Amino acid sequence: MHRPVFEKARSTLLLFSLSAALFATILLLPKASEAACTDPPGAGVDWRSCNFDNYPLAGVNLTGANLNDASFNWADLTGANLDGARGRARFARAKMAGATFRNAQLRGADFSQAKLNDADFTGADLADVRFQSAILRGANLTGARVRNADFFRADLSGAIWTDGKHICAEGSISFCR
Repeated sequence: MHRPVFEKARSTLLLFSLSAALFATILLLPKASEAACTDPPGAGVDWRSCNFDNYPLAGVNLTGANLNDASFNWADLTGANLDGARGRARFARAKMAGATFRNAQLRGADFSQAKLNDADFTGADLADVRFQSAILRGANLTGARVRNADFFRADLSGAIWTDGKHICAEGSISFCR
C-alpha cells in the first residue's frame, strides 16, 4: 500500500529535478547578442543590439554584418566597409567619410548629423532612414532606395542621386537640386 505513494513521490521529485536542471541550463546560456558584442570586427559579424558608441572603428570590414539595433553614435567609421550589412542601426553623429554601404539593407537606420562625405550607398535599401542634418557631400546614392527617407537639413552637395546621372548642385540642402 505504501509502494504506489512512494513511486508517485519519486516520479514527482524526478520531474521537478529535471525541470530545475533545464531551467538552470537556460539561465546560464549566454545570449547570442551578448556574446557577439565581444567579437572582433570582421565580415559577417553578428553585432545586433551591441553598443559601439564613440568606438574607433576606422577602416574596419563589416561586410554582411548583422547590425540590427546596434548603436554606433559618435563612432569613427571613416573608410569602413559595410557592404551588404543589414539592420536598423544608429549612426548619429558618426564620422563615416568614405565608408561603403553597397547593397546594404539599412531600413529605418539613423544617420542624423553623421559625416558621410564621399560615402557609397550604391544599391542600398535606405527606406525610412533618417539623414537629418547629415553631410552627404559627394556621396553616391546610385540605385539606392530612399522611400520615406528623411533628408531634413542634410547637405547633398555634389552627391550622385539615385538615378546615377544627376549630381546634386552645390547648396542642395534637404533635397537634391
